[in-house]
Amino acid sequence: MNLMQYVEEQLITKSKHPDFKGGDTVTVHYKIKEGEKERVQMFTGVVLQRRGHGPVESFTVRKMSNGVGVERIFPVNSPYIEKIDIKKKGVVRRARIFYLRELTGKKARIQEKIQVAEVAPTA
Repeated sequence: MNLMQYVEEQLITKSKHPDFKGGDTVTVHYKIKEGEKERVQMFTGVVLQRRGHGPVESFTVRKMSNGVGVERIFPVNSPYIEKIDIKKKGVVRRARIFYLRELTGKKARIQEKIQVAEVAPTA
């Protein structure tokens, strides 16, 4: 086994998060330390990409704040991520949707994947 892989597996704690991909709208609950105080900040936006694999995987989330696009990169296995909520599953044809950066208004919307509920047969 490679020495770097061994160190990564020993030091990085793996977190259990739901499966999400590019195009999904997520809320990341992120712990922030300010002096001695600690608080949880929520960052809601569209996942542009997931990059890397294993312990060094990260994902990029983009949101619009007062008409300005804000992007933030989160490591998947960060101890500061409290939880990740999936708000919407998006339908996109690409894994990395950087074309969203140039779009504004209604053009920047992503279609939502419709969940079909199973209906139990009646006798």
